Amino acid sequence: MAIKLRHRSYSPLRRREAYAGLLFVLPWIASLLVFTSYPIIAAFYFSFTRYNIIEPPKWVGLENYRTMFSNDPYFWISVKNSLYYALVSVPLSLVIALLLALLLNANTRFIGMYRTLFYLPALVPPVAGTIVFILMFSPEGGLLNSLLRMVGLPEVGWLTDPRWSKPALIILSLWGVGTSALIFLAGLKEVPRVLLEAAEIDGAGAWQKFRHVTVPLLSPVILFNLVMGVIYSFQVFTPAFVIGGTTGEPLDSTLMFMVLIYRNAFRYFSMGYASALAVILFLAVLFVTLVIFRSARVWVYYEGGER
Repeated sequence: MAIKLRHRSYSPLRRREAYAGLLFVLPWIASLLVFTSYPIIAAFYFSFTRYNIIEPPKWVGLENYRTMFSNDPYFWISVKNSLYYALVSVPLSLVIALLLALLLNANTRFIGMYRTLFYLPALVPPVAGTIVFILMFSPEGGLLNSLLRMVGLPEVGWLTDPRWSKPALIILSLWGVGTSALIFLAGLKEVPRVLLEAAEIDGAGAWQKFRHVTVPLLSPVILFNLVMGVIYSFQVFTPAFVIGGTTGEPLDSTLMFMVLIYRNAFRYFSMGYASALAVILFLAVLFVTLVIFRSARVWVYYEGGER
């Protein structure tokens, strides 16, 4: 028995609406192709070349990658620094942002003003915020060392001691947790109050309600902030560059991966090698992101009990 396939026909009005929608998204598609897709493709190509802007690119195959993994000690230094920064700053930022969101979720007077005040630091330009923290970390007259002296603790060379320079960068990163806190706050507003009341009737305390009701329903928001935090942590540049320059002072301790890319591209004009570094960073971030999304099947819960 033959089956007839019906071809859906759209009215002229529907077609005009479709064309109008396409026109609305066309600028975004064009910008995506020009400012994102093309640079990615170009970086992959230049990573297999020797290119210094002045001379045409010369194909060298995998030479840049061999140099990176076997002959460039700064590559491994930047990898170690970036991993340290990511593994410490991302969990710490998530925890502080969530705690801040829980505080801002209270129904008290002037709560709107408090939310605005905690979010304002995220609007400060990164360079200006970093300069403020450099003054706070100053060994002479800096706010943090002054507080340490007040409680009888020894001063710390935040920006002069390699042991403390990365913790200083991590403290600086907490300046912008207001954005993540507001996203968490939006998620907390979506937690059904009826579920919290039902858990309270069953005898659940505040911690049990938070652990068994709030956190599972907030897990999609946690996933979003986690992914965005990981991407940002691997691409951190401005604070490390302002504090340590292209050399990663003190003693390469602030030499992050993005700073290494910048140094090779705009100090040594080794665009081919910088492109190879950028490709490795892109693949590393992509791999970590895919692992996070893969693990999300286990710990992320959606409404209706779906994972």
